[in-house]
Amino acid sequence: MTAVSKAVILAVGSEMLSPTRQDTNSLYITDVLNQLGIAVAYKSVVADNLAELQAQIHHAVSRHHVLIITGGLGPTDDDLTREAVAGQLGLPLREDAGLVDVIRARFAARGIPMPEVNRRQAQVPEGATVLHNPRGSAPGLLIDWAGAVIAALPGPPREMQPMMNGPVRERLAAFAGGVRLMRRILRVAGRSESRVEELAQPVYSAWLKEAPPIETTILATPGFIELHLSTQVTREAEGAAALAAAVGQLEGRLGADIVSTDGQTVEQVVGDMLRARTWRIALAESCTGGLAASRLTDVAGSSDYVERGYVVYSNRAKTELLGVPDALIAEHGAVSEPVARAMADGALAHAAADVAVAITGIAGPGGGTEDKPVGTVWMAVALASPRETRTLRCRFLGSRELIKTFAAVTALDLVRRRLLDADWDLDWARR
Repeated sequence: MTAVSKAVILAVGSEMLSPTRQDTNSLYITDVLNQLGIAVAYKSVVADNLAELQAQIHHAVSRHHVLIITGGLGPTDDDLTREAVAGQLGLPLREDAGLVDVIRARFAARGIPMPEVNRRQAQVPEGATVLHNPRGSAPGLLIDWAGAVIAALPGPPREMQPMMNGPVRERLAAFAGGVRLMRRILRVAGRSESRVEELAQPVYSAWLKEAPPIETTILATPGFIELHLSTQVTREAEGAAALAAAVGQLEGRLGADIVSTDGQTVEQVVGDMLRARTWRIALAESCTGGLAASRLTDVAGSSDYVERGYVVYSNRAKTELLGVPDALIAEHGAVSEPVARAMADGALAHAAADVAVAITGIAGPGGGTEDKPVGTVWMAVALASPRETRTLRCRFLGSRELIKTFAAVTALDLVRRRLLDADWDLDWARR
């Protein structure tokens, strides 16, 4: 049997093409498929239109081994999944008398007669396996067709999930032939997506020709670039070794810009580094309003290393809580290298911490000047031993929310780099 390589997910329903509803079933389905070693080639949302749905079914089964359809199995005229599947595959629809009895009994249990329109839900393509639905009136369907497996499942998650994780999973586990999908996620900080691509592409472009082949996807997120590496193998040790070698090659190109090679966030990595040193950290935040401290404390067990945080939004707070001199703020402004340095030094001294990080900037949309445009952020990291404070000026672009997020995660990354004694030459740094 040929091993399964890719799957397609179709979500059926015109309502999901409006701004009020979205497809969430595909996330659950993808997780189950990935556990079985089956990658998803694509997923689509299709309107309640017979021709469109049949076209999507044709494209999916002509190119891939697995098709999972959710929705369109109800009793109304716009529920067209049964008709579309049967018509596209050339299978006649027949009413299953036993299913009619099951649906009728479900209504009877609620003390009401079954509407005749619900008989549509008992229409079954010839040769299909019926998946019974104890949580609703719409049965699912499982079809083996021309070397592919097709599952049509109800749209409501509480009805879909038991079928997907039960009989569909069992069928696909046998169909997949022991293939495993293995992944590694690298998080990279301080570099733009284009710069990461420039450095990494010469390395990963060769992997598709190797055995086992490794696919690489680059994803930009606020403050980070993610490199997703994936391979399908029949032996776990083979996949682990191939991915480890690939990660090693990327580490040689990207160096200390790599925050983690196992999907860990920067706050998790910084927390582990502080815990290993038995160090405690203090944070002094102005424009980020405590966002960096919030991210650190989102990690369970962060009380081991987070000492305290200061949200010093006003100039008076910077002076009263951290001891930043009024004259320093008057001379240089709150968003400046001297003030960022004084904030970090003040947090370090007042908290008796081992390391402190300070953030002061202009998040916008107003408040910028020619010398200090919106998105200007000064950061400082102070160490107690050896006693040293380093500063960095960055310029971030985007909305107020995005600037705050960039500033918070970049500040945590500077702590990571300082603990590694690594380079601070970030793409958005202005020295």
